[in-house]
Amino acid sequence: MYTREEAKKLKEQFWTSFGQFMSLNLSEEGTKANWVNYKTGIKHIFFRMDADNKSASIYVEINHPDAGIRELIYEQFVAFKTIFEDALNEPWEWDAIYHDAYGKQTARIGIVFPHKVSVFKQEDWPALIQFFKPRMLALDSFWSDAKYAFDLFR
Repeated sequence: MYTREEAKKLKEQFWTSFGQFMSLNLSEEGTKANWVNYKTGIKHIFFRMDADNKSASIYVEINHPDAGIRELIYEQFVAFKTIFEDALNEPWEWDAIYHDAYGKQTARIGIVFPHKVSVFKQEDWPALIQFFKPRMLALDSFWSDAKYAFDLFR
């Protein structure tokens, strides 16, 4: 097992490595993107990646504090579901009501890596990168077309 500090350092190393690897890719709009901390430009809509000692996932998180507005934002994504899944080239899980690890209610659209991987094993990093990279690029492609439909939530 790793100490808390060792685990934190390994995670930082992975995300730094991933960010450096992804820096070679411009966004769909031809600009430099911070892929690890992707900016959607809409408050309360985030593209998140997560990896721990057992799994990895990537998801769209809608965390507006007002449940009604959060539901409206989620419904806007549902209206784009076909376009979304065409861009991602795979079905994702759609949860209008999702409770995160801290019990906070959000809405989430995401996918989990289908195999056991650990961010703490450097030999798993290539598989993690191969999981995250095409999905972040596809999310960016989707978002470059769809983001204008979310401007009213700015």
